[in-house]
Amino acid sequence: MKKPFLLLFAALCLQSVSAQKESVTITIKNDASAPTINKNIYGHFAEHLGHCIYGGFFVGDTSKIPNTNGVRNDIIQALKDLKIPNLRWPGGCFADTYHWKDGIGPKEQRPTIVNQWWGGVTEDNSFGTHDFLNMCELLGAEPYLSGNVGSGTVQELADWVQYTNFGGKSPMSDLRRKNGRTEPWKVKYWGIGNEAWGCGGNMTADYYANEYRKFATFMSDWSNSGGITRIASGSNSSDYNWTEVLMKNIPRNMLGGLGVHHYAVINWDKKGSDVDFSEKQYFETMQSALKMEELVTKHAAIMDKYDPEKKVAMIVDEWGGWYEVQKGTNPGFLYQQNTMRDAVLAGATLNIFNNHADRVRMANLAQCVNVLQAVILTDKAKMITTPTYHVMKMYSVHQDAKLLPIDFKSPSYTFDGQTIPAVSASVSKDQSGSVHISLVNVDAVNKNKIEIDVKDLGVKNFTGNIITASKLQDYNSFENPNKIIPVAFKGFENKKGKLEITLPPFSVLVLEGK
Repeated sequence: MKKPFLLLFAALCLQSVSAQKESVTITIKNDASAPTINKNIYGHFAEHLGHCIYGGFFVGDTSKIPNTNGVRNDIIQALKDLKIPNLRWPGGCFADTYHWKDGIGPKEQRPTIVNQWWGGVTEDNSFGTHDFLNMCELLGAEPYLSGNVGSGTVQELADWVQYTNFGGKSPMSDLRRKNGRTEPWKVKYWGIGNEAWGCGGNMTADYYANEYRKFATFMSDWSNSGGITRIASGSNSSDYNWTEVLMKNIPRNMLGGLGVHHYAVINWDKKGSDVDFSEKQYFETMQSALKMEELVTKHAAIMDKYDPEKKVAMIVDEWGGWYEVQKGTNPGFLYQQNTMRDAVLAGATLNIFNNHADRVRMANLAQCVNVLQAVILTDKAKMITTPTYHVMKMYSVHQDAKLLPIDFKSPSYTFDGQTIPAVSASVSKDQSGSVHISLVNVDAVNKNKIEIDVKDLGVKNFTGNIITASKLQDYNSFENPNKIIPVAFKGFENKKGKLEITLPPFSVLVLEGK
């Protein structure tokens, strides 16, 4: 009996070794009907929250920190290097308490405002419409303005559109010229309220749909000749009824985009540390982040029912990881560090958006500077870029590239009896013919081997850059700002048109083929 037992044991061991060496096979499809990945998927968000604006972007024109009209030059350059396509402002919850006329004209004459949502601090309105829109011009980014529906009026929002966009003679364009700007900025993207289901007014979907129709009516003319994109305040994560009601009740000619908000949160009452987290907490964060696939798919299905031609864009204008604030910081300022967990979260989420580019046409990471999953952190004159920054910079190659749909079955990352997909991927081909493959290994422990047949893509020579670290909890600090940066990746072979890749645990990789 011993010999058969030993043979069985040996066979099981061999089977186990074989299973570990199994590769993930990714099939790339050359689909002529596949969509272009809209560059606006790689957008950002700047709210009047903590030190995102004041002490972040804006230091004032008397600051010793090098600046252009009060906006930090180092931040401008970093975001230009990131190819930031759009920036959402002034909120967030702050948007529905913000009255734009308080932020124009001589700075010394502007009234103050108490930021009731974020820390109860008093702001002096020294950063307003001109400052933001001129900053967007410096960045080469499209501004995305969130209008005040919760505590504002229809006239107030209509006036803001006229102030920023009208080139002829009118009360608002005359006021703009008086304040030093001759030509209009031509702002295209307009949010009509923010989180109307919550801090934007605690409205029901039916009530908000009617409010949206009223506000949208007066922002443009009959045919929307100004070409603005009016964006409805979207659902809170999996509130599919919200999407259903808005798609059913708002005429297509009045609706350019519909929002969705989703944060990767373990537990809203106990969100966990930004840096001192366990593998269990990492797994739960990624479990929440990867739910984005289900959310986008189900919201898109509802939108398809009412808009089969996909004219209305899905706008995921708030997303990212949300943890407890950094120890010793103001709890209302939402300042958190940015670790390898955030890099993995960003890469996997952006892959989801890329793969749903037929419907997802804009997204905004929350937030740009010093708040939540920031790409930039500042400490007085110091500035650093985070792992998330480097992921978004690597992924910028997908902007306005043609999606190459893929098909594969991901292996599982299992923890404590629960499983999530271990591998995330998206592929695109840019106008020059270069192919870019972005891969994420979500697994915190195990490598994953990946095979991709690239013979029919018309490219032969591949190079790669990877982001990884020795620990999931590693991050860039002001003392060690380059601890996590992209490095050249050599862990792959091209064998007669078949890429064989070994992806380390918790890593983000972008391969380029020419």
